[in-house]
Amino acid sequence: MKKSLFTTGLALMLCTSVTFGQAMGSNYRAAFGFKFYPAAVTAKFFVKHNQAIEALGYIWDHGFRGTVLYEFHGDITGAPGLKWYAGPGAHLGAYNENWRRHRGGNYYYYNDGDISAGFDGIIGMEYKFKGAPICLSADLQPFVELADHAYAGLWGGIGLRFAF
Repeated sequence: MKKSLFTTGLALMLCTSVTFGQAMGSNYRAAFGFKFYPAAVTAKFFVKHNQAIEALGYIWDHGFRGTVLYEFHGDITGAPGLKWYAGPGAHLGAYNENWRRHRGGNYYYYNDGDISAGFDGIIGMEYKFKGAPICLSADLQPFVELADHAYAGLWGGIGLRFAF
């Protein structure tokens, strides 16, 4: 399933790039790709030149989680193509089997059909290669889980997106 999901996502990104053209400068309007740890499919759309909405979809063998973030972007002086970003967001997820999370000596269980919901934040840096439709990002994504078992956590990751 992971291989077919990856192949489908890659084909969709390539078709989208061919259909809408590629962003070859250091700026772009939208991008699709993957984020690693935890693995997610990601789409980012700029609503203003320095503000974007990013959607992340995480699919595991034990469930799904979707996150939407509103990000503020800014240039880093002296580093063309490199930008910082930060912003708030929220998530919602569902679990399809017993799932265990170890946190500070406590174990949290999500049973079949349980949901997760909470607030997220993000802070990171992104580099858009000039002359290529490729963006690389690195970020930290703290979250607060409110549904079922309340706790706070931190994710982070490396992203690879194709821009257009």
